[in-house]
Amino acid sequence: MILARTSSSTSAPGMASAFLTLDGLTKRYADHVAVDALSLAVAQGEFISLLGPSGCGKTTTLQMIAGFTEPSGGAIRLEGRDLVAVKPARRGLGIVFQSYALFPHMTAAENVAFGLEMQKVPKAERATRVADALTLVGLGALADRYPRRMSGGQQQRVALARALVIKPRILLLDEPLSNLDAKLREEMQIELRQIQRSLGTTTILVTHDQQEAMALSDRIVVMNAGKVEQIGRPQEVYERPATPFVASFLGKTNVFEAPVQAGEAVIGGLRVPCPPHLASAGRVSLSVRPEKIAFAQAGLACRVVSRVFQGTHWLFIGETPAGIATIVCQNDGAPKPEEGESVHLSWRPEDAGLRAGEGR
Repeated sequence: MILARTSSSTSAPGMASAFLTLDGLTKRYADHVAVDALSLAVAQGEFISLLGPSGCGKTTTLQMIAGFTEPSGGAIRLEGRDLVAVKPARRGLGIVFQSYALFPHMTAAENVAFGLEMQKVPKAERATRVADALTLVGLGALADRYPRRMSGGQQQRVALARALVIKPRILLLDEPLSNLDAKLREEMQIELRQIQRSLGTTTILVTHDQQEAMALSDRIVVMNAGKVEQIGRPQEVYERPATPFVASFLGKTNVFEAPVQAGEAVIGGLRVPCPPHLASAGRVSLSVRPEKIAFAQAGLACRVVSRVFQGTHWLFIGETPAGIATIVCQNDGAPKPEEGESVHLSWRPEDAGLRAGEGR
């Protein structure tokens, strides 16, 4: 897990002024609100992921930053300058699309040089910068190769080099790894993060892949139906989801309804202290990730319904008085409960998230 530098607020702590600011950014199409008053402050050098399902507004947000889509309301400011009034070509942004959008009749070097030609960079400087960019992405030896003779991963690297060679103030990535197979996608995630860190380029990634967002980001902006559900560091968003949507979208989670007694949520033999605003609630919803649950001698009674071996871990489904439970146990070689066996489940209080329940 990458350690993030920023907090869950819309701006990083100690940040006097944001590098990029989205203030109430909104996009409407007739009666449909694609992006609803999105506000976000991005620090210079930060890696931000816009994460959510299809149709949540993340790509529309990226397109408004890029200048391809005009906002219906709100502001986009780069170091205090209004970007909405600036033409896309003059915003100084590098963009990598899902399809890579390489020119098939141009070599890798010619594709990378295209943006520099548009900027009228002198030929000698252009050649040096192209060579440096291709070396940065590991393609120095393939400068004369055409896209049709390249793998998907190599084409992705060319597209990235083309975006970086112009020395963009912000790098925008629109699902750039989604067309790669799982193994190559994981490899490219590592390379992309290393490149971004080495250059310090402020980066905004659009993705629907939760694992990708958590692996790459300093902060994640979780979106749903045009609205921001939560902004925070990857571990924080995963461990402390702010809404039921975030809890369900970022991996699997168990949600149990529990009564509150003397300021604590009580479930089976387990007691979890409630925060002050929930201490007098009648019931709360308690969420706990499957990998945080352990089999124990005491706790929430459970009957194992099924177990599935998945290589590095075991996946269990159990029935409890509080509902169905999903448990993930590492394959550490220790004996595991059999199907039909009665067990107890336990977890640390700090691993449980609490929200207002129906009985509040």
